[in-house]
Amino acid sequence: LLGALRRRWAAYKYRFVPWLALNLRRQRRTLRYVPESSQDKIISDEDVFETLLKIFKALFLNDFGRQADILALLPEVKSQYLELLTLEQKWSKVTSCNHGSQQVFSPEEVLLKTLGFTVSRDRSSLVSAGTGVFVTKGFVPKGTVVSMYPGTVYRKHEPIFFQSLGNPFIFRCIDGILIDGNDKGLSRSVYRSCRRRDQLGPFQMSDESWLTASPQNPLAVGQYVNNCSHEKAANVCYQEFDVPGHFPLELKQYLPNIVYNHDIESHLRCVVLVTLRDIKQGEELFSNYYTVV
Repeated sequence: LLGALRRRWAAYKYRFVPWLALNLRRQRRTLRYVPESSQDKIISDEDVFETLLKIFKALFLNDFGRQADILALLPEVKSQYLELLTLEQKWSKVTSCNHGSQQVFSPEEVLLKTLGFTVSRDRSSLVSAGTGVFVTKGFVPKGTVVSMYPGTVYRKHEPIFFQSLGNPFIFRCIDGILIDGNDKGLSRSVYRSCRRRDQLGPFQMSDESWLTASPQNPLAVGQYVNNCSHEKAANVCYQEFDVPGHFPLELKQYLPNIVYNHDIESHLRCVVLVTLRDIKQGEELFSNYYTVV
């Protein structure tokens, strides 16, 4: 009984205000505001949807061996993926003469193979900017989804005060929805708690691997894209995207966002970063923070 109470407290304490007040340091909060008239659609929502489907399906096929529990509950979906996997394996045998079992690639290799580029975190080229995001391989054409902004999604009335203290990763959408992209401290704990809450049997409704150094969705690094400057002009911009209700259930495991309050029946808000120009290998991504708090 005592052990059960301890586990319950460990999961709940991050929402108990007195505990939070005693365990958080006072830190300065930085605010950046968004004009209500801002518009952020650089490419269509359909293009964003198709890009996410393309890379998520490729990741799913690459990790097909670990999807047995999901596919057992989705026989029609399983047959579709088996057809895709058969075609892919035939192509692999032609190009690499690999007659063994399925070859498993890293998420970055899947991204390169599917979209033609890879992105990763590294030390920024800006002095004192900390971590940045770079195109490490390939070429990214203008108007391409190049990364996603991960994190917990908060509506206007939901509590984010303690999570926001000293937190430079709070993204403010045009309609006031907030996304906490911090992968450390209280923000990390809240995201992991919400993810466990929303899991439906073998079906994971979101991806928590972006909290680690090796995200299974290689696009989920957008929170580390640095602000542009006079020397470094913006080459990407933020675009809001509501995940439609018909988004494939088996692919939600790659979505790096989750709602704070699961009782609200609405589309999941995601934010993607779209290129404003062609970007070559080795270039760092720079955004304009006009939509960040």
